[in-house]
Amino acid sequence: GGGCDLPAEWRPLSEGCRAELAAIIVYARVLALHPDPYGAYNYLPWQRGPPPGAGGLFYSAEIELLCDQAWGSMLEVPAGSRLNLTGLGYFSCHSHTVLQGYAYFFFLRMDENYILLPHGVNFQEAIFPDTQENRRTFSSLFQFANCSQAQHTLGFASDWEIQEDNRLMCSSVQKALFEEEDRVKKLQQKVATLEKRNKQLRDRVKKVKRSLRQARKNTRHMEQMNRKLSEKLSSTGGQIPYINSLKQENSHASYLKV
Repeated sequence: GGGCDLPAEWRPLSEGCRAELAAIIVYARVLALHPDPYGAYNYLPWQRGPPPGAGGLFYSAEIELLCDQAWGSMLEVPAGSRLNLTGLGYFSCHSHTVLQGYAYFFFLRMDENYILLPHGVNFQEAIFPDTQENRRTFSSLFQFANCSQAQHTLGFASDWEIQEDNRLMCSSVQKALFEEEDRVKKLQQKVATLEKRNKQLRDRVKKVKRSLRQARKNTRHMEQMNRKLSEKLSSTGGQIPYINSLKQENSHASYLKV
């Protein structure tokens, strides 16, 4: 539907760039799932009543942090902490889903009531399964040596401080790119406006030229008429004195009558 459309200027961001923009990042295991109560929004449009079973579309999860929160994260809680995460489930344009007993990397944010929700930075995925690839992706954000389970100390952490110090601030670069795209867009709009005005001016010039051509045509026509009239007058030029003498005789006769 229309509500799922991304902004016209939307561009995908890498996970590293999005990690810089995410408010909170944790590496945690899902301990339990709790379905949200059935409500006006907790069902699919074609369901006329509460869905069968305890399911529902939306649910919350109890999670346990396997590591200290990510480097730069706003959430200051240590490994082993348990948190409630809501805003999970099947939404109209996206899904935030987890399975009990599995570990994930979470991009999170807090709402105004201090409730933790997935943070889908740039309208992209907010929950990443615990895979080797994802551990490598987020290795610069966690000190895996501080994790509560030995199997998670996987040698990705040795250079995490160097990566943190040296990595390019993707979000800053992306912001600069967006600003540049915005500037280009505004310039394109200005160009379009100018082109429109230019077209209007060209149309006006065409009309003026048309009027000028018509005026010249009319002038030529008048000149031709004048020439013809002059020729007629010049061809009857010998008769004009005779006409004048007649006029004089008539006036003299009328004087005598008086």
